[in-house]
Amino acid sequence: MQVASIPQQRYLVLSAHDYRTPRRANIHFITDELAKRGPTRFFSLRYSRLSRMKKDMRLPLDATSNQIVKHKGVECYLWRTFVHPFNTRRAWLRPVENAMFRMYASNPPAVLEQWIREADVIVVESGTAVAFIRLAKRLNPDARLVYRASDGLSTIEVAEFISREFDDVCGMLDSIALVSPVMADEINSQHNVYHVGHGVDPKLDEMGDPNPYDEEGIHAVSVGSMLFDPAFIAHASHAFPQVTFHVIGSGQGRHPDYADNVIVYGEMKHADVVRYMKHARFGIAPYASEQVPAYLADSSMKLLQYDFFGLPAVCPHAVVGTYASRFGYTPGDEASIRSAIESALNAPHVRHRECLDWPQTTDRLLEPERYPEIRVES
Repeated sequence: MQVASIPQQRYLVLSAHDYRTPRRANIHFITDELAKRGPTRFFSLRYSRLSRMKKDMRLPLDATSNQIVKHKGVECYLWRTFVHPFNTRRAWLRPVENAMFRMYASNPPAVLEQWIREADVIVVESGTAVAFIRLAKRLNPDARLVYRASDGLSTIEVAEFISREFDDVCGMLDSIALVSPVMADEINSQHNVYHVGHGVDPKLDEMGDPNPYDEEGIHAVSVGSMLFDPAFIAHASHAFPQVTFHVIGSGQGRHPDYADNVIVYGEMKHADVVRYMKHARFGIAPYASEQVPAYLADSSMKLLQYDFFGLPAVCPHAVVGTYASRFGYTPGDEASIRSAIESALNAPHVRHRECLDWPQTTDRLLEPERYPEIRVES
């Protein structure tokens, strides 16, 4: 007797990222894994003419906006509107701001409505995508709705409309997957909250070769643009002339106060970034303020990858957390910066942190009920 095959699940991801960009966030790695499991679509939001003013990383994809493009087996759609709603940060403009969000959410393109209807699982990433949770529930009440909290909404300073909307709809989600349990304080729901941290590609070590550095030198690497503090690099480069500082993807170009031992790179493919991480003497997470969210200690992708390679890391005290390989400093305090770097230079390369790979992470994202240990209790 022939056994009937189980149909594959169909996945839809809603995000302000685009799957095709060189810089990869956790939602890209999750999408990689979803695509191995079934037909997957990626819908990119919050993109318009205003995006040019912000130098949006999706600008190179502009010519393909508002059309379906297949990338690595995933159907991608970058939704470009004339303008998109945003946080005006002006209380007196709040009525206009709210109206913009309501109009944006109530006028989705036909392709989004079709993709929602055809999906079995819809992954909504924190941010503007929250505005479409009601639409997904209305058009496809049988789909599993998963919220991926890559960041706290207060941290990324979403508009009041999005924060209020999330408070109203979070209870109707099948699951809320937080990258750190610290984020639970912001969640106006209790029955559906789980801690699902980032994963790490088990092949990361293989990807890290060959060594991109001059073997004779001492090299430090800073990766990413989030809250990037050029003043840290400027001070560190003058205080440690024997170290070459490699600044990758800061989004700010070369600062005039940098010493000659700073090399600045633009956006770089993830596989290339990994090489700079693996072979550095230490890594840097130069967040511009000590007032960074505490959950970054668990959720920072660059710090996680530094940890994977056993790389000593220099970061503000607020994101040292419980990790033995990190050395904290106070932003703007030159003495503490110098002390942290000296400690990192003398520290061994030892992996202290255990973490899941991306298949294991995605398993927990899709079916957290199977893993009672990740439930976040109120």
